[in-house]
Amino acid sequence: MPDAPTRPARCEDCAGREAALCAHLSDAALRDFAGLGRLRALPAGATLSWEGDRVATVGTVRAGLLKLSASLPDGRELTLGLAGPGDLVGNPLGAPASHSVTALGDASLCLIPGDAFNAFVTREDDAARALLERLFGELDKARRWLLLIGRKTAGERVASLLLDLADRAGAGDGDRVALPLTRQQMAGLLGLTIETVSRRLHRFAADRVIGLPDLRHFALIDRAALARLAGD
Repeated sequence: MPDAPTRPARCEDCAGREAALCAHLSDAALRDFAGLGRLRALPAGATLSWEGDRVATVGTVRAGLLKLSASLPDGRELTLGLAGPGDLVGNPLGAPASHSVTALGDASLCLIPGDAFNAFVTREDDAARALLERLFGELDKARRWLLLIGRKTAGERVASLLLDLADRAGAGDGDRVALPLTRQQMAGLLGLTIETVSRRLHRFAADRVIGLPDLRHFALIDRAALARLAGD
């Protein structure tokens, strides 16, 4: 008799499975966890949830990149951050969302109702520990982002964002990396002007740190140099 599968079939094509909360679960717990959720495809530009909505689901990003954004009183949009494969979005408690969640490109998620997620974490110690580690990791990430916005120079901010995108893609020297943000979105995310972002990108390209084949991609030429430019 063949051995029972150790991982649910729906998890096999999940790009975030090694970084997600699920990675810390036993095979049996993973099958239970996967059974709680449903898959949701999100085409480019589609919004998963809006700022102010009462969100009572937790989503694990399986593929793609999502933009977290909020509106300013004058109607301008402020990009707060990005969520990629393995990251969590949503709120299991049903609290009003402080930001909107929108797909920058085609994306997919595994969505679990908040009450089912809470019950699972309550009974599964490994899941509770992993969630706590994830929450503290997100807190550290937020503090690093405050450092980036408050202390880093314009060039360091742009380099940090490119480095983050390259790391999310697992890219090395010579690889082509998707640039899902427009120049305007990059400027909003980094607290810079569009002109400053464009100048820095072209300076990095002139110095052969990156290549700019088109507006939606960059080529990682010298990761070590990019890390130095980011202040890392």
